[in-house]
Amino acid sequence: MSELLRKKDIPTLQREAAGDTGLKRTLGVWSLTFIGLGGIIGVGVFVLTGVVAANQAGPAVALSFVVAGIASAAAALCYAEFAGMIPVSGSAYTYGYAVLGEFFAWVIGWDLLIEYTLVVAVVAIGISGYINELLSGLGVGVPEWAASAPGGGDGGVVNLFAVLLCLFIAGLQIRGIRESANFNNAMVVLKLAIIAVIIALGAFFVDPANLTPFFPYGIGGVFTGAAVVFFAVFGYDTLTTAAEEATDPQRDLPRAVILSLAIALVLYVLMSLVVTGMVPYRQLDTPAPVAVAFQEAGLPWVARVISVAAIAGIISVLFAFMLGAARVWFAMSRDGLLPRWFCRLHPAYRTPYRPTAILGVATALVAGFFPITAVAELVNIGVLSAFIIVCASVWVLRHTRPDLPRAFRTPLVPLVPILGMAFSAVLIASLPPATWLRFVAWMAVGLVIYFLYSRRRSLLARGELGIERDLVE
Repeated sequence: MSELLRKKDIPTLQREAAGDTGLKRTLGVWSLTFIGLGGIIGVGVFVLTGVVAANQAGPAVALSFVVAGIASAAAALCYAEFAGMIPVSGSAYTYGYAVLGEFFAWVIGWDLLIEYTLVVAVVAIGISGYINELLSGLGVGVPEWAASAPGGGDGGVVNLFAVLLCLFIAGLQIRGIRESANFNNAMVVLKLAIIAVIIALGAFFVDPANLTPFFPYGIGGVFTGAAVVFFAVFGYDTLTTAAEEATDPQRDLPRAVILSLAIALVLYVLMSLVVTGMVPYRQLDTPAPVAVAFQEAGLPWVARVISVAAIAGIISVLFAFMLGAARVWFAMSRDGLLPRWFCRLHPAYRTPYRPTAILGVATALVAGFFPITAVAELVNIGVLSAFIIVCASVWVLRHTRPDLPRAFRTPLVPLVPILGMAFSAVLIASLPPATWLRFVAWMAVGLVIYFLYSRRRSLLARGELGIERDLVE
């Protein structure tokens, strides 16, 4: 039992993370914030605002985002404390290793690998509709065989755009963290600028009568809507996986976590108020509610602008979650829990190119040849499990190691961690049984690997501590 609970030494991790770990330190606070925003704000801002308004909350969907944001902020504050205290690649996996022990670290790391990978595949699948719509508006037809996966549309053979995008993002991240971060920054700025323009333009067409009654489904509808939109207000955890590529991680990581969630939440609330103010909320039960609102206002051209923003949003989500998956894989391999062949860095670019390349090919195959309904259901359970681990770890460490220096301290402990754990547990319990079965199957495979390989091959099992250097080939 003691083998399962062996932990990484936090002071040792702090000292070694401050040195040269092989990865290039090029990310400042805004690059980190943009990675977080890339993970949080996707096409959901154009979909969930209207759909939840129509079915759960009415115009009070804005308050649903506030409630979900508060719940998500509980976990975000815990992430911020750990990000400043243990600025090491791996995020929740590393935090769990340092506080709860190796077995818990393996469970959450293995969990995040599949979750982050599936996020990449799901959002890549979702891009084809927006690209097809944009090209169709420009008079360019997309062949049926390249428009969707088999089973996802008439005559579909492969979702070509999804395949190419996954491979492109992987190649960009292999090329270097500075270059890929600059590209992501541009996509996020474009996305935010378009969202800001849509909000400002839509404000001129708001009819206050559409916002009455504000609570058509009652206060209960606000909380029901919050459970749905909660999945639109996480993604900031991906930026903490890049801790060893931050120029000043102890200062910038906590700031970036909080900034990314705060900016995203403000935009979600404003978009909700504008869209529900433009048209009656019952008309928004459509896959493209924002576009419908502007069509009703006599501005159909805005649909094309929305498609551009959605594509930029999808690309930045792909970037954030593929980066997160590759860094978790890299950290687990460096610790010996997975074969160490994966943690070797590219000799020129100093990036974990092997797991990144494998993730690019794997996500391209899934996105290209499977319909979205076959891969979407597993996305949420792993991220919520990571939230529980991180919140619990903050609470535990406040009792066991109150002496550790903390660049950022989560307020109101244990209340904030308890809120983060409780909300995540409620959402996990609400997921369908099929999701649980697939999750259990994936974890069963992971446990076999751990007990047959990882438990005896980890650095701690061999009596080695800290972070191995000289990983560049």
